[in-house]
Amino acid sequence: MAKYSRIEVAMAMEKTGMVPLFYHPDVELGKKVLKACYDGGARLMEFTARGDFAFEVFSELNKFAIKELPGMMMGVGSITDAAAASLYMQMGANFVVTPSLREDIAIVCNRRKVLWSPGCGSLTEINRAEELGCEIIKLFPGSVYGPEFVKAIKGPQPWTKVMPTGGVTTEESNLKAWFNAGVTCVGMGSQLISKEILDTQDFGNLKKAVKKVMDVMVMIRN
Repeated sequence: MAKYSRIEVAMAMEKTGMVPLFYHPDVELGKKVLKACYDGGARLMEFTARGDFAFEVFSELNKFAIKELPGMMMGVGSITDAAAASLYMQMGANFVVTPSLREDIAIVCNRRKVLWSPGCGSLTEINRAEELGCEIIKLFPGSVYGPEFVKAIKGPQPWTKVMPTGGVTTEESNLKAWFNAGVTCVGMGSQLISKEILDTQDFGNLKKAVKKVMDVMVMIRN
């Protein structure tokens, strides 16, 4: 079961401002990615479960995080049905991220008080997600909507908490645009954990990249 409640996860998202996300079938490589992100200051990680037997990889990574990385909150992304959400929660997923709004996933996550963040692309979807108990909605794909969309919806709904994924980069100007628009946190995948880093296993540079982004966000948000 989840080690952290949905409120604890939501607070960590808001405090740290970033959720790195990645997928790789190699468990040992995944552990090194986790450690580098952790050492850089990240305290959340979304494992995008897109490959065959991805649940086996996630299980090992979550065990590693619990044992070796105090305070690291492992979650799972790219979940498209309630059965998959339940499977990953059995392996201790602390949050569940989906590419679209799925009410069946909302039900199983709420039953166990696990944070779920559905991909939304309209104010109607955002409203429905919040009616179903969503704490932080995922704006996906973020590149399609951009910071101006966030700014527009925060006008009539200042309580809405948004995490854009896709279209978020490590550049200060990009991060500043998103946070000035009112996002709660950002999801960052290949712009942060690049294919080059995974191929070369340059985890020292990954740690530096994560720390740099975290430092930039502290500057922007203070």
